[in-house]
Amino acid sequence: MKLFTRLLTTVFWLIVSLGTGAVLAVVGAALYFAPGLPDVHQLQNYELQTPLRIYTEDDKLIGEYGEERRLPVSFDEIPKPLIDALLAAEDASFFTHPGVDPKGLARAAVELASSGDIQSGGSTITMQVARNYLLTLDQTFTRKIREILLALQMEQILDKDQILELYVNKIYLGHRSYGVAAAANTYYGKPLSELTLPQFAMIAGLPKAPSNFNPLANPERALIRRNWILYRMRELGSIDQASYDEAVKAPITASRHIAQAEVDAPYVAEMARAYAVERFGDKAYTDNVRITTTLDSRRQTLARDALVQGLIDYDTRHGWRGAEEQDVPPSLVEAQDRTERQGLEEELSESPEVIQTARQAAQSSQATIEGVDGDVSNWLKVLERTPDFGPLHPAIVIGTDGREMRVLDADGDVITLGWDGLSWAREYKSAKWRGGEPANAAAIADRGDLVRIIQDGDQWRLSQRPGAEGAIVVLDPKTGAIEALQGGFSFAASKFNRAIQAQRQVGSNFKPFVYLAALQEGGMTAATIINDAPIVMSQYSGEDWRPENAEQRFQGPTRLRVGLYTSRNLVTIRVLQSLGLDRALDFLERFGFSRDRLPHGLSLALGSASLTPLEIANAYAVLANGGFQVSPWYIQQITQGSQNTVVEEANPVVACRDCAPDATRTEVDGEPRRVAPRVVDEDALYILRSILRDVIERGTGRAALSLDRGDIVGKTGTTNDQRDAWFSGFNDSLVTTVWVGKDDNTTTAEYGAQAALPIWKGFMGPALEGTPESVPPRPESIVSVRIDPDSGKRLHDDQPGGISEIFRRDNIPAYQPRSMRPELEDESGSQGTGTYEAIF
Repeated sequence: MKLFTRLLTTVFWLIVSLGTGAVLAVVGAALYFAPGLPDVHQLQNYELQTPLRIYTEDDKLIGEYGEERRLPVSFDEIPKPLIDALLAAEDASFFTHPGVDPKGLARAAVELASSGDIQSGGSTITMQVARNYLLTLDQTFTRKIREILLALQMEQILDKDQILELYVNKIYLGHRSYGVAAAANTYYGKPLSELTLPQFAMIAGLPKAPSNFNPLANPERALIRRNWILYRMRELGSIDQASYDEAVKAPITASRHIAQAEVDAPYVAEMARAYAVERFGDKAYTDNVRITTTLDSRRQTLARDALVQGLIDYDTRHGWRGAEEQDVPPSLVEAQDRTERQGLEEELSESPEVIQTARQAAQSSQATIEGVDGDVSNWLKVLERTPDFGPLHPAIVIGTDGREMRVLDADGDVITLGWDGLSWAREYKSAKWRGGEPANAAAIADRGDLVRIIQDGDQWRLSQRPGAEGAIVVLDPKTGAIEALQGGFSFAASKFNRAIQAQRQVGSNFKPFVYLAALQEGGMTAATIINDAPIVMSQYSGEDWRPENAEQRFQGPTRLRVGLYTSRNLVTIRVLQSLGLDRALDFLERFGFSRDRLPHGLSLALGSASLTPLEIANAYAVLANGGFQVSPWYIQQITQGSQNTVVEEANPVVACRDCAPDATRTEVDGEPRRVAPRVVDEDALYILRSILRDVIERGTGRAALSLDRGDIVGKTGTTNDQRDAWFSGFNDSLVTTVWVGKDDNTTTAEYGAQAALPIWKGFMGPALEGTPESVPPRPESIVSVRIDPDSGKRLHDDQPGGISEIFRRDNIPAYQPRSMRPELEDESGSQGTGTYEAIF
């Protein structure tokens, strides 16, 4: 009996000693590690890394930048089946343990001691939150101890709902997706609320091994993991037998869903991204920076479509330049046989088995398509990695039959192109010359050629990346806000933003500003006579400068109005010469043009300045808004952080025709705004606008009459050798500039009216649809006077003929002397005078 009592006593004190030792060990560890532990309180206000997102003015996504795809959710937004699935997979006793699970830790320790590996885990959800938010991911015992201590602290500061919310928003779930909401979007393209039970279980299976249990990369392993979680949910009572039976039979429905922009505006998105990085540094990609731009989603789409279609139409007019790539091998085996082996010497020298196994792997990747002979595995891989260029999709020619061509697209569909979609493909010889119509489809492309196709209504047709590029800029003239901008045919094909980076000669698109300077600063009128005659001027180079008109003809004495709407080069040069170069440069600076970038010579009159489409559009905005100096801008607001704190907000100057001359403030949509300075006289601008309307009605812009609007005006522009084609035009509410040219500065072989104006029309027509016409009222100081069209002088009331012209009341031309009949001259003795006044 004494022996038994002594044994019990010994066991008791042993247990007490071990327990005390454990407690002392924990206390000692806590005392040792506590000073270096992160402050758990920071989790109460923790801001998740959230990517930079850029939106249109009407809140549609145009760009997202950042390594982590994240869509934070609150606890109330997490569906209960997902919570149950996560607990079944990761921590069934989450709501009852104090932050650590002693049983789980003990089990993990035993596994580690017996096998050297941990099979069942041991970290609670609270410990995972501590690790993900506050610690590094290194696999050490020290980190595990710190993790346990932090978990115990967290449970004292945060409630379970808060901890679970932190967990579901931070966990990495594969394919750059952080958090359950991002995973739902990545794998299923849906919000959490729309997922099914099997999909919840699939997501819950990812935290343990996002790559190994990924439904896209390892569907077989992911299916086993998912069904195990469903089994656990049934055992824990989270789901009943019927739900379990249905869920485990469900197929894998995951597929790759890349976040797509709601509006295609990559050039503006890149502008905003670059600004955000300049403003915030690397935090731009992680601190939930949100940029709202001035883009109008509808007008941006219209502008992009108009430019793309216009460039395709231009390209179609100039012929077929051949396949993008020729003789693409259909199978991976054949492609491997043709692979360049330079650089693989070390690998191939080890053993001939390397080549054999690689070939076997290629053979096991065979793919067949109904209607196509043989293995097409390489064709499908090539099409998968070849990007779309706007509406142009890659395709590989399968074969030709007479006037038909069969192609394979990236979706594995076989498409037949009829002759209506092929006959345009006359061989491109040069920008000004193309060959005859092809005899058949085989004359266009061969089997294995990589080409482009485009859908035209219900049919497909052959296409190609255009040989010319372009840009379109759309501004609100009242504020200078950029409502639409497309800097090229396709951002995927070229990220060079021609709207803001391409400095190109502007040609006659610049002339309105020279004529406006003459009307305001030079005392000229729309009826001023300028001689359209040859000019020869010596240059410093020793060569003579002999500018010519486009058609190399001269009209002699020409009214200023006619000189502009017919775009007479010699008239414009003489206008600038009369005005004076310095006075003209001073005036042009009012439109935002940099004096240093403008030519200091008479070639300025012909648009020899190299400017960007945005600079031209901004200058035309001054013409459209009544003469107020606005500046282009595109960022409306920037917010940062989880609270969406406003860190930057636009405050542009605005045009205000109705404001008093000395007004400095006004209201726009209830917001106070600064009034832009007036830089152009209202009278001169009204006269210029009248002349620019003649460009539409009787000049180079006549094609715009098809829009059937009386309030649009504009000007074409073409540079030497037709390297650049322009059209800029506007009404009171919208300014649009279009440029078309080639990046290598070679000829387009088309004028502005051919290449640029159709794009301008293609946008302005639908953009202004449903909006009433708006023409500025005639200023009280502007009067209509009947003049002689040959002399530009005013006619007396009793003088017949003539045309009507508008003038400032204080700048009306002198009267045309009355003409006399020859017989009256003989009778009066005043032969040769030809005037009524000479008699008296």
